[in-house]
Amino acid sequence: MPTLLSFDQAPPLSAPLRYFLTAPLFAVLAGVLLLYSGPDAFASRWTPTALALTHLITVGFMLQVMLGAMQQLFPVVVGANFPRPLRVATLVHASITPGALFLAAAFLTHEPLLFAAAVACLVAGVTFFVVAAASALRGLAWTLPIVLGFKLSLIGLGVTVLTGMLLAVSLGLELDWPLLELTDLHLGWGLMVWACILLAAVAFVTVPMFQLTPEYPAWFSRRFALSVLASVVLWTLADLAGLKSAATLLTVVIVVLAVVFTLVTLRLLGQSKRAKTDASHMFWIVSMVSALAACGLWLADGVVDRLGQWQGRPALFGVLLLIGCFTSVMIGMLYKIVPFLVWLHLQNTGRGHVKAPNMKQVLPQVRIDRQMLVHQLALALLLLAVVWPRWFVYPAGLALICASVWLWLNLLCATAVYRNQRLKMGIVIQ
Repeated sequence: MPTLLSFDQAPPLSAPLRYFLTAPLFAVLAGVLLLYSGPDAFASRWTPTALALTHLITVGFMLQVMLGAMQQLFPVVVGANFPRPLRVATLVHASITPGALFLAAAFLTHEPLLFAAAVACLVAGVTFFVVAAASALRGLAWTLPIVLGFKLSLIGLGVTVLTGMLLAVSLGLELDWPLLELTDLHLGWGLMVWACILLAAVAFVTVPMFQLTPEYPAWFSRRFALSVLASVVLWTLADLAGLKSAATLLTVVIVVLAVVFTLVTLRLLGQSKRAKTDASHMFWIVSMVSALAACGLWLADGVVDRLGQWQGRPALFGVLLLIGCFTSVMIGMLYKIVPFLVWLHLQNTGRGHVKAPNMKQVLPQVRIDRQMLVHQLALALLLLAVVWPRWFVYPAGLALICASVWLWLNLLCATAVYRNQRLKMGIVIQ
C-alpha cells in the first residue's frame, strides 16, 4: 500500500540539515587519514588506522545521515513528531559530532581519556535521540512495515552503541574482555539490525517515490525486518553459548536475507518508469551491486581457503559495504531529500504568493552527475588499493577527499538557494 506523506508535519529545515552538512566532512577526514597512513592503512582490520577509518565512516558519516533522515522521515512518513525537534537536533548533533572525532583520535593514540570522552558524548547523544524517537513512535502500530522497521532499527542502534561502549571501555582501560566476540556482536547488530533494517524501511518509501518504481512486495516488506532481527538474536545466543556450527549457519541466513533485499531492490529499480536514468538511480544501483559483492565475498570466505587466508579480505569487505553500499545509497538519497526539502520549505514559506525554485534549480543535475563520477572513481580506487596498496592508496585518498568535498559543496549550494530565496521574501534567516 502506498505511503501517505504528511509534508505539513516536516520539522524545521535546520533540524536534519545540520546532520547532512556535517557528514561529508568526516569522509574528508577519512581521506586525509588515508593519505597520511599510506599503504599500511589496509595491512590489517585491527590497525589503529583501519579502526579510525572505519569509525570515521560509520559514526562520522553514516550515523549523521541516518539520524538526520530519521528525524525528517518520522513525522512526514508515519506522523511521528519529535518533541521539540530543533532542541533534539541541536543536542544530539552537538554530542555525536565531537564523539566521532574523539573516537577516531582514541583509536589512533590509544589514549584512555579520549575513549572516555568518546563514550560519554556518543552514549549521551544516541540515548537522547533514541528516547526522543521512541517517544515519537509510541502508539503507532507495529504491523505497518515502515513503523516496524523504524522501531527495530532503534533497537539495533541501542545494542550497537552498548557493545561499542563495552569495546571502548575495554580498550581504554586495557581490560581482559572477549574483544573478538564483542566486535562480532557490534558488527552484526550495527550492520544488519541498525543499518540494513533502517535502509530497507527508508527504501520502502523513497524507492517508489523518487525512483518511480512499483511498491515493494507486501510479503517482503512485512517480513524482512522481523526475519533479520530474529536471525541476529538467534545468532547472538548461539555465539555467546559457544555453538559455532549453529552460529555459522545463522550467519549464512543473515547474509542471504541481505541478498534477498538487494535482489528485490534491483528488480524494482529495473522496473522504474523514469524516462532517463539519473544519478540517484545510479547510486542505488552501485549500492545494491556493492552489497551483493560484499555478501558474495562473505559467503565465499568459508568455501575458498586462499580467500580466507588473504589479509586484505576484511578491508575489501569493508570498502564494498561501507563505501560501495551504505555511503553510495546515502549520497543518492541526500540528492533527492535535500533539494526536495528546500523546495518544500520555500513553497510553504511563499504560501503561493512567491514561486519556489524547482528541485533542478535548487541543485543542478550537472553538479550531481559530476560528483557521482568522482565518488565512483573513489570507490574503484579504494577497491584497487586493498589489492595493490602501494600503487593506489594515495590516488584513492585524494579521490575520496575530492568526492566528499564536492558532496559538501553541492549540499551547501542547495542551502544557499534556500537562504537567498528566504532573503528575497524578506524573511531574516536565524
